[in-house]
Amino acid sequence: MTQASPAPSVTDRQLIDFVLDEAALLDEQRWDDWLALFTEDGHYWMPLAHGQTDPRLHASLLYEDRLLLQVRIERLRGARTFSQQPASRCHHLLQMPRVTERDDAAGTYTCRTAFHYIETRQDEQTLYAGWASHELVWQADGALRMRLKRVDLVNCDAAFGNMQLFM
Repeated sequence: MTQASPAPSVTDRQLIDFVLDEAALLDEQRWDDWLALFTEDGHYWMPLAHGQTDPRLHASLLYEDRLLLQVRIERLRGARTFSQQPASRCHHLLQMPRVTERDDAAGTYTCRTAFHYIETRQDEQTLYAGWASHELVWQADGALRMRLKRVDLVNCDAAFGNMQLFM
């Protein structure tokens, strides 16, 4: 695991651009580039309840580490993944991300972004709305990475069909 080191001077614009670029990678289905944005101990979390504070002590819609994310990416690419023939597509519509926490000495930052997300395959189109929180850390290699991407859906406690892609 690469340890965080103090960032030289990460601007709000750099943090906002990170969030916007991350969504663009998902929309473009550049899965490997997206996965590379996570720290080695990074997680992708979608809580099942409003205000949920712990993904391990309570059920979640999703709580995946890098290994599980990699498995999902390989499944999306699989020739025998019939649920992806034809492939699903997605589009993120983001409100301007806000930097909500900043610790320059520790090189840690949090951004929060309201979003609408559409996932489509063939004639089906599903709209999701919520907020994405990105916990970002400045790495020793001089790059920002996600330690956590948390996706809080407005209707997180609803019954959902299959979510194929990443929000």
